[in-house]
Amino acid sequence: MNVATLGCVTDIELRHLAAMAAIDEEGSFGRAAARLGYTQSTVSQQIAALERTLGGPVFDRPGGPRPVRLTPLGSVVLDHGRELLGKAAALAEAVDRFKAGDGRIDIGTFQSVSNVILPSVVRRLRDEHPGCDIRLSEEEPEQPRIGDLDLLFYDGRIDGDVDCLKLLDDPYLLVAGVGTFPDGPVRMDLLDGAPMVAWPLTCDQPAMEQAVVRSGARPRIVFRSAVNDTLLSMVRAGLGSAVLPWLAIRGADVPSDDRLRVHELQPSPPPREIYLHWRAGRTHSPLAGRAIEIAAEVAAELGPPAASA
Repeated sequence: MNVATLGCVTDIELRHLAAMAAIDEEGSFGRAAARLGYTQSTVSQQIAALERTLGGPVFDRPGGPRPVRLTPLGSVVLDHGRELLGKAAALAEAVDRFKAGDGRIDIGTFQSVSNVILPSVVRRLRDEHPGCDIRLSEEEPEQPRIGDLDLLFYDGRIDGDVDCLKLLDDPYLLVAGVGTFPDGPVRMDLLDGAPMVAWPLTCDQPAMEQAVVRSGARPRIVFRSAVNDTLLSMVRAGLGSAVLPWLAIRGADVPSDDRLRVHELQPSPPPREIYLHWRAGRTHSPLAGRAIEIAAEVAAELGPPAASA
């Protein structure tokens, strides 16, 4: 492409193309000005500036009542100009939708949060922004990375260049079959040698099991599974009891199951901590910013855990 021609093209402004399109559709400078909300002299000045940039006329002006017509140069310019105006309009609409919260958000989550916190976050976001695009992924790797995610829920702080918000402390409670232990809190030493089902040794599980050992109990782990429902099915079947965090117990609606009892532990293991992470220094989209606010509100609304009587 000729460098001089390229320079001319880059000097064309969208307002000039918009004026040109309006004139072509209305057939006169006056009617185009009225449609655009400009004075006729302003529209004339815009077309004159465009013609100086292009080095030739874009309209034939016959005068009198006859409509103005595109010149051959004007036809070439407007054919491509309409495409640019269409893309500009689409861009403006996309920006408006983004500012209104109707963009896309990618959230990483894990089992307990997916069952208890995230449904409320998703529902409120969709109620407020029906056009938003929410993408969720659930995994619990040993070393999580935020990657391309906007937000990441995790039980603990993650490494890397991230910022975070602590949502809640999630205490560990004992889930056992009815009659396995006396009603009320259970002393940790009663778990010594007791059959237990448990999560795999990932995330916060090793720290919790070490806390149990430090309290003087060495339970006998007879089964491990990462699926909460599977563990609770084994507790119901009498295979063993389980020490699970409150969110997992609440998410499975254990308190309403008359085959199970939830007990506090004495002493209680340190709770796991639930955090929401995002890349450090990143400007949040309106949707991501609102998701953080809603997650904090939902966590605060959950209230304290309760063990079975």
